[in-house]
Formats: sequence, C-alpha cells, structure tokens
Amino acid sequence: MAEEEDFSSLPLTDRWVHKVWKVRKAAYEEAAKQFEATGDEHDPAFRPFVQDSGLWKGAVADSNVAAQQEGLNALCAFLKFGGREGAVRSRQHTITAIVEKGLSSTRAATKASALEALLLYIETDVPGPVIEDILPVLSNKQPKVVAASLAALTQIFHNYGCKTADPKPVLKVLPKAFGHADKNVRAEATNLAVEFYRWLREAMKPMFWGDLKPTQQTDLEAQFEKIKAEGNPKQERLLRSQQAAKERAPQGGGAGAAETYEDDDFEEPAEVDAFDLAEPQDVLSKLAGSFYDNLASSKWKERKEALEGLYAIVNVPRIKDADFGEVSRSLAKCMKDANIAVVTQAAQCIELLAKGMRKGFARYRSIVMQPIMERLKEKKQTVADALAAALDAVFTTTNLSECLEDIKESLAHKNPQVKEGSMKFLIRCLRTTRDVPAKPEIATIVESAKKLLSEGSEVLRSGGAEILGTIMKIIGERGMNPHLEGLDDIRKTKIREFFEVAEVKAKEKPKPPPAPVARAPPAGAPRKVVKKGTGTKKPAPAPPPPSQYAQQPPAQPASRAAPEGKLGMPKPTGLGGLKAPQKRTLPGPGGMSSPRRQAASPTFEDEPASPPPKPATRMGLGRGGLAGRSLAKPSAPSQPVAPLSPTPVSSLGPIERAELEELRDANDRLLKQVEDARHDRSKLISEIQELKNQNAGLIEDHTRDVLSIKAKETQLVRARGDFEAAEQTNDRLRRELERLKRALNKAEAFGSGGGPGSPSSPNLGLMSPTHDDAGIYRDGAFPTNSNRNRMSFTSTLSEEKENGESAPYPRNKLSPEVRYAGSTASSGRGSPARGFRRDMSGEDRESQSTDAPTRNTGYPTYADRSGSRADSRAGSRLGDQQPSGGSGGAGMESWKRAAEVTSQLKARIEQMKAKQGISRP
Repeated sequence: MAEEEDFSSLPLTDRWVHKVWKVRKAAYEEAAKQFEATGDEHDPAFRPFVQDSGLWKGAVADSNVAAQQEGLNALCAFLKFGGREGAVRSRQHTITAIVEKGLSSTRAATKASALEALLLYIETDVPGPVIEDILPVLSNKQPKVVAASLAALTQIFHNYGCKTADPKPVLKVLPKAFGHADKNVRAEATNLAVEFYRWLREAMKPMFWGDLKPTQQTDLEAQFEKIKAEGNPKQERLLRSQQAAKERAPQGGGAGAAETYEDDDFEEPAEVDAFDLAEPQDVLSKLAGSFYDNLASSKWKERKEALEGLYAIVNVPRIKDADFGEVSRSLAKCMKDANIAVVTQAAQCIELLAKGMRKGFARYRSIVMQPIMERLKEKKQTVADALAAALDAVFTTTNLSECLEDIKESLAHKNPQVKEGSMKFLIRCLRTTRDVPAKPEIATIVESAKKLLSEGSEVLRSGGAEILGTIMKIIGERGMNPHLEGLDDIRKTKIREFFEVAEVKAKEKPKPPPAPVARAPPAGAPRKVVKKGTGTKKPAPAPPPPSQYAQQPPAQPASRAAPEGKLGMPKPTGLGGLKAPQKRTLPGPGGMSSPRRQAASPTFEDEPASPPPKPATRMGLGRGGLAGRSLAKPSAPSQPVAPLSPTPVSSLGPIERAELEELRDANDRLLKQVEDARHDRSKLISEIQELKNQNAGLIEDHTRDVLSIKAKETQLVRARGDFEAAEQTNDRLRRELERLKRALNKAEAFGSGGGPGSPSSPNLGLMSPTHDDAGIYRDGAFPTNSNRNRMSFTSTLSEEKENGESAPYPRNKLSPEVRYAGSTASSGRGSPARGFRRDMSGEDRESQSTDAPTRNTGYPTYADRSGSRADSRAGSRLGDQQPSGGSGGAGMESWKRAAEVTSQLKARIEQMKAKQGISRP
C-alpha cells in the first residue's frame, strides 16, 4: 500500500513511463478520465502529451497487454477530445506501433481500440499520412501483421470512401498481397479489392487486374457480381472539416441544404475512372525510331504495322503530357490513306491519345478533327464506328464551341455519308455537353438543322428534327419557339417527339429572377440624379431626405405650394406679406434657379452649416411685430424647402427623358447595325463557303488535268520507245537486205563467169541442190570426181564471213533453200539461189531442153528438174511467186499434173539418195 501511495504521488508523465505495468496502466486510465473531463481542446490536460508526443509510442506498444489496452483507450480519448495539433504531432510515433502491436493483438478489445485510433487519426486530419504509414507494414515478415494491416485499410476505405481517401497508393501494392504465400493475407486482399469495387467499379481494374492469376480473377468476378446489385455506397464517417461544413450548411439553406450536402459530397459520383487513378506514362520515349519512315512507306502493311506499334504504346490509362504535334499530323495524314485498315488503326490511335491525355489533347483537335470528318464518307461499318469513336474521344477534350465550326462545314458537305456522320456526331455532342451553347451558337445549329429538314434522305431529315428536339430540351420550349417559326405542323410534331425522348446533361438554369431585381434600382431615376447632383456625397444624402420628409409633413400645407412657386419662379399671393420674405430667403441659401440646382438642395440640408443661415433670415423677418411671431411658428415649415426638392425631381424627367430617348435611339441604331453586320457576316460566310466549294472543284479539275497530262506523257514515252525499237529493226533489216544484195551480185557474177556449176556448164544437172528426208539440202548425183568441182553457196558465204560480212543467221553454212525453207514469212525470193534458178528457168532451160534432153548419166537435165521443182513449189508453198520463163504456165496446170510431178520428184530424190550414198560414204 505504501508503494502504491508513492506511485500515485508521482507526476502523471513519470507514472506514464514507470517500469511497473500496473503503475502505467493506472496512469493511462487516469489520463483517459482527464481527457474526457476537459472543456475544450485547449485544456491544460492535453499540453504535456502535445509537447512530448513520444509518450504515446510506449503506451500503444506496451509490453503488457492489459496496460496496452488502456494505453490505446487513452489515445482514443486524446484524439477524440483533443485538437488537430496533438494528433498531427503524435501520428508519426504511433501509427506503425498501432499496426504492428495493436491490430495483431490476441485481444478483441485491443484490436478494436487500435482500429478506432487509426480512424480517429484520419478524422482529425486527412487519410493520406495514415495510409502512407500503414503501407510499409505490408512488407512485414509476419503474415498476421500483413493481414491485420489489409483489414485496417479495408475499414478505412469502407468508412471514409475512395473520394476522401486516395486509393491509388494501395492499388499499386495490391498485386503483391494477392501473391502472398499466406492464405489469410490473400483473403484480406480479396476483401480489400471488393471494397474498392464498391466505390470504383470497373475503373480499378486497369491498375492491377493484369497482374492477377486467372483463378483469382474468376473469384473476384464472382464477388463483384454480388456488389453490382447494391447501390452507390455512402461515406459513413466524416472528417472534422466535413463535420464543420455540414454544421454550417443548415444556416444557409435549412435542413434541406444539409441533406443536399450529404447527398452531393458523400455519395460516390460516377465520374471516378481509370484516368483519375492511373499515373501518367511517358509514351513518346517508347516510340520506335523508324515509326515515321514506316508510316510513309508505300506498302500498306508496313504502315499498318507502324500504327499497331503506336496503338500498343498509347494503350494506357493515362498519358504524360508532351509534344504530340508530329504524331497528330501523321495520324491526320493517315485519314487520307487508300487502305481502310490503315484508316481504322489510325482512328483507334487518335481515340486512345485523346482518352489518355484528356484536356492536354485539346490543342491538337484542329489537326485531326477535320480529316476524320472528311473520312466519314466510308460506308463500311467498322471504319465508320472507329471514326465516330475517335470524334467522341476528341470532343471530350474540348467543348462544343470549339468544334461547332468544323461540324457546320461538314453538315454542308456534298457527300451524304459525311453529312450523316457529322449529324450523328452533333447529336452526341449536344447530349453529352455540360455547357449550354450561347445564343449565336444555337442560331447556327438551328440554321444547319433546318437545312437538313429539306434533304432528300429520310435519315438526314430525321437527324435534323432530332437536333432541333435536343436543342429544345436544352433551352426549353419557350426559348425554342422563335426558331420554329415557318415550319409546318408535321415537322414540328416530329421535333416535339424527339424533344420528349431526348436526354441531355446541359440545361438552361432557371435563374433569371435575380436579373430583374438588379434592374429595379435603375428604374428609380430620381435617386441617381440626386447622387449626381451631390457630387462629393454618394450614399449619405439618400438616407437623410426620407427622415426629413417624415418630419416635415405635419407642417402647414402652404409649404407644399412653395415648390410650385420655385418651379415657375413666380411669387404667388396668399398671406403675401409673410411669404414674400420666405421666398427671398429660399433662393439665397439654396441657390435654386433650375431643377438641377433643386436636386442638389437635399445634399446641402444634410450639411451642418446650412441650417444657421435660415434662422438668420427669420430674424430679419421679425421686424414687423406680429408678423414676426407668425413667422416664428412657420420657421419649422421653412425647413420643408428641402423636402420640396425631391418632388421637383420629377420635373427633371423631360430633360432626362430626352437624353434617354436619344440613348435609346442610339442603341436601336447600334442594334440595327449589329443585325446588319450579322446578316452581312452570314452572307460573307455563305460566299466563303461557295468559294471554298469552287476552290475544291478547281483543285479536283486541276488534279484530273495533271493526271491526264502524266498519262499522255507516259504514252509519249512509250511511243518513243516503240519508235526507237522500230528504227533499230528497220536498220537491221536494211543491213540484211544489203548483205543479201551483195550475195546476189556475187552469185550472179560467179554464174556469168561460166565456171563450174554455171548454167552453161554441161554438168549443171549434177549440181542442182536437193533435199533429203531430214530436210537438209544437198547436191544432186555427182560423178566420182565431181566432189571437187561441186558448187555450193557455203563456200561463198564462208568467204563473206572471212571478209567480215557474216550472215545474221546461224544456218548460213547450209544451202540457200535451207535458210529460208523454215519460214513462210521469208520465202527466199531474193536469195541468190532463187535468182540463179530464175535465170536458168528462162533461156538456158529452153536451150538445154532442145539440145540435150538427157545426160548420159541417166538423169534429166537441169531445165527439167528446175521446171518440175518450180511446179512443185508453186503447189506446195503459199505466197511464193512463179519462176519466170517456162515455169510460168506450170501454176495453171491441173492437179493431175501436180501429182505426177510430185511422184517423179520423189523418185528422183530416192535415186539421188542412193547415188549419194555410193559417192560419199
């Protein structure tokens, strides 16, 4: 007992760190009671623990579990009743100890106190620092500590939500927890993922879904299906700052405001997506060095492969902002590609860039939007869908005002497909935009939509009606009525049908009432005039006049007649002797000779120096005895002169009204000028559009002419080539002709010389060339010693070859008939052999036929053989001419004669073959 008394006499901070656990436990309990009994957060009981915040580390991590439980209770009381300063100072000493020692405790009460302490730390300040201190504990070696930390994180996000507590740091380390070896850790990771799905839905998956195993993904999908049926979660606990804001809300708007605050701020919005959770990634550094070269390749597969590589790079939730100007220009150029696969891939890349950069892509909108809309002419649905998705993604980076000009141009395009695609894009823009278009923009949209109503296609007409119905949904029926004038009832009915079913996010806010309230003060022109008259005094003169007017009405009614005298400056009668002096005094101090000066009089009455002169005039008026007494009583009415001035303010109306009328006239003139300028502008815009269309037509004509010129040039080049080839062929044939002429001349010269083989030689019959069965021309039957004297053109051609005059054919060593017998085109009419035979067929054959019908060799003469051979050639070769002389009539003989000649010729050939075999083994 004595020791306990000694312990109780020690200061609380000393007992807090005492070596006896019971003393520490008692100190914790006493501190908790003191905290609960404090009046506010500035109570002296908190001071020792705020100044020395390290005391809390030993309390929450006490080695004795009973003392630890009381220490955590004391910390909860400190955080609950203390201020933010104590929580911020002690947080760095306690969070890790609470997670490692308190959450993993075997006592349920200790676990609950530890979790409550973490939630109170978040409540007093913000969740970020607490979560940052918990995340390193996930790498602890003890699985139970890791599982307890994950359970604490689950409770934090369950109570405060993902809007108050940032889930991104936890989502990054969640895959590591799913890969833990302990099943309890994996189970707690699953619970945390399900809690995230309650708040984030599908937006959380890109952060970690790809790192999970297929079985884990299947299990999570099963858990997510149960969550989908639930509604949007709400924040269960509020921060101190949120509590203060909620308490202030009813003061401004009553209980309804508090409900609105709670619904707006603590119900999870649908705007959370992967972009908000992801970290920006640098994709330009990953772009291949050959990207631009491959994109400019002439092979469409290389262009498509380059775009597929870009698609894989930019397919991330968030892209780091950088200079994508060159990439955007390249993708815009791909919109004109002839291959639709390249166009589709480029559109998908633009869509990913716009989604990954959001507002950062807005500066490239003008580069890509117009080419995409020009490509809407594609009829293939897959291409049209890719282009539409790219346009929608680009629109999310900007607003309707920026895109309206391009949309307007596309709606006036001559291609119906482009019109239809642009019309659908405009409808989607009107549905998704959150900003109400300005009146000029609405007028532009309505004008374009009315033009669509008169199109020949039903799709375009319905689209125009849908545009007008969506605009009506945004600005209301009353605002749309002026735009529907001139339309027939059928079209109005169609527009109203679309109006009833249209869903938009932007609506005209019904808050114009404050505007008339602001316009009400200008209606009180007299006050403004008084302020102008006072000059130096702005707000002060306005309040005093009403008070003076309230005091003065009980005065004599004659005071009301005074203003009339002041206005006309006459001096009316009625108690004339009394009122004349008053009128003299009134002009003096007030100096009111005009309505404007009267307007200034109220300001002078407010000044302290103005009242003394008025009594002085009254003193002067008191010379008349009784008159002076009567004047003493109306001395009070003399002050109503000030109130009389406001009534004359109404007399300022004509002047001010004249000025106002002038201003109104000027305003009307300006409005008319503005309207004329708008009309001129619309005309100029239409003219510009027409000029653009003409320019486009001229460009197309120019392109067509250029292509035709190039085609003509190509034809000319080909004709030149053919001409050169023909010239070469002609030269070759000319050389061949000259060579043949030379050979003919030589043959004729040789024949006229009378040498062996000449027509006059008696042995000519033995040298007539014949052909065997193989088609080779050979000499006829020769005597034994005739080989030496045999004549053949082979020797002549060999001599020509030696002289450099070789024949162009490889068969030149054979007889002339062999060279020309294989072609019907070259019939051999100009060959030396034929010339030789033609000469023989004339005079010599007749002479030989008369002088020597037969030779002693038993063979016919050369003339007979020549005639029969000519006859056979005339019957067998088409296109050959008849030899001269006696052979001319052979072509006219009957077919019987031809058959006989042929049979005789065959017999002679067989005899020649037999003879040749004897003479030439």
